[in-house]
Amino acid sequence: MPFRYRLESILKVRIRKKEAQLIVVQKAQQAVFEAEERIRQNEAEIQQTIQNKKTADFRMMEYYDNYLHHLWDKAEVLEQERLRVQEVLDEETRKLVKCEQEVKVVEKHKEKQREAYLEEEKKQELKQFSEIGVQRFFIHSREEAEEQELLNQLQNTEQEI
Repeated sequence: MPFRYRLESILKVRIRKKEAQLIVVQKAQQAVFEAEERIRQNEAEIQQTIQNKKTADFRMMEYYDNYLHHLWDKAEVLEQERLRVQEVLDEETRKLVKCEQEVKVVEKHKEKQREAYLEEEKKQELKQFSEIGVQRFFIHSREEAEEQELLNQLQNTEQEI
């Protein structure tokens, strides 16, 4: 009879849960990447504004200063957003690690059960071989005893003649 793991459905559920969590982690990583990209774009815009300010008309300096302050404030907001999505990513990653551990526990249990099953199968097989061997031994012993008895009868009959 082939090996059947009685907790196979639980293992499948945990694997599906881990795969779903992996998708959530990938989405969180994408959100972090997008937040970092917005920060890079904002920093590039700040650098571009600073370069433009150097060559701009002196009457526009106040506008450039106001715009730079706006960009710096935006940089702070973007950094806070990046920290927030990074925390979400960290939390989702912890959940993924927990799911992976749960799957490994059940897989390890399954492997131990499989090893125990195989060991029991070996014992059963050895027991059958042992029984067959014992039967053959007794059959062989009986045949030898019968042959010996026939030889004795022949010798007795020869001696009588």
